Amino acid sequence: MSQSWDHLLFAHWVVPFNKLRAVVPPQLELDSYEGNCYVGVVPFAMRDVRPRYSPSVPWLSNFLELNLRTYVKDPRMIITQTVPGATPRDVHKGDGGVYFFSLDCSNPVAVEIACKLYHLPYYNALMGMRLEGEIVHYESVRRHAGSAQIRFKGSYKPAGPVTYSQPGSLEAFLTERYCLLLTHNGVIYRGDIHHKPWPLQAAEAEIEINMLGASYGFDFQSTAPILHYSKHIETIEWPLRF
Repeated sequence: MSQSWDHLLFAHWVVPFNKLRAVVPPQLELDSYEGNCYVGVVPFAMRDVRPRYSPSVPWLSNFLELNLRTYVKDPRMIITQTVPGATPRDVHKGDGGVYFFSLDCSNPVAVEIACKLYHLPYYNALMGMRLEGEIVHYESVRRHAGSAQIRFKGSYKPAGPVTYSQPGSLEAFLTERYCLLLTHNGVIYRGDIHHKPWPLQAAEAEIEINMLGASYGFDFQSTAPILHYSKHIETIEWPLRF
């Protein structure tokens, strides 16, 4: 698939390891940065979503999406390295991936396809995005059969020049993720994603309503989030594999 992602806000909070461990499938290893685990809320617009080399269809290819996510590693990508005279140690091969708790989406067709073919937790939602200069006004109400009406409402904007994260930085840990990881019937699946490094900007945000983490026990109220903004990126997605 080819996709363009526009007007993204990355809002991240530190979440205790034990609270996160209880709600992420046990087959996946939690990923952390300097001892901290993070959960992110990411609202954005999807544009020109289509199979590669095929034309986009306006009513089907353009829609809004709102993600609740954390960061994990595939334990199958861990090897044990033995050095003569030293204690064997586990070494991670390759980068970690994104694990999605939920993906709210304004396109019912995309929701149906993603749930059936990709086993991802997509939900139908009524969503709106409005631009006022550089300010992005974003609102979402989940309207999915059998699900509570989870709401998000806020506004955000860039607040600095475009920069690119440095390897090993927190910005790279939170954004430079090139696969998603999920489990289905106890099996780990991986979906690879390709794009250029994120053009990031510092961000300001006023989040009025954020119910996304409530059912998981995540506290998004007592601390301010770490914020980044990206105006646009083009991506390529490959099918799931296990």
